[in-house]
Amino acid sequence: MLADTTGLSKVVIGAAIEVHRVLGPGLLESVYSRCLARELGSRGLPFRREVIVPVIYKGERIDHGFRADMIVSDRLLVEIKCASGLLAIHRAQTITYLRLLGLKHGLVMNFHSRRLVDGIWSVVA
Repeated sequence: MLADTTGLSKVVIGAAIEVHRVLGPGLLESVYSRCLARELGSRGLPFRREVIVPVIYKGERIDHGFRADMIVSDRLLVEIKCASGLLAIHRAQTITYLRLLGLKHGLVMNFHSRRLVDGIWSVVA
């Protein structure tokens, strides 16, 4: 599955770098999410934003309001952050979302980084 998303992740990272190049750091996650959506759309990639993450506990669906920032081509989870640095909890959240969504690969992107490439984590569940 990772091989299936390697090329896709490169395109998504390229789109995110373009957003960061134009806007720079310091804005809200929602701004970067909308602009990344526009970039992905211009590249012809299908995506969904604010995807509900279902939690099933002992066979019962628990509606709690968890939402993944973006899923690209129904294969790649993208979590957008604007934080002073990425933390272990960001990786843990992403791994949990991947498991709950039945996906294998995700990207955590910290748009608060001076250089976006320094604020990207690839996460495999």
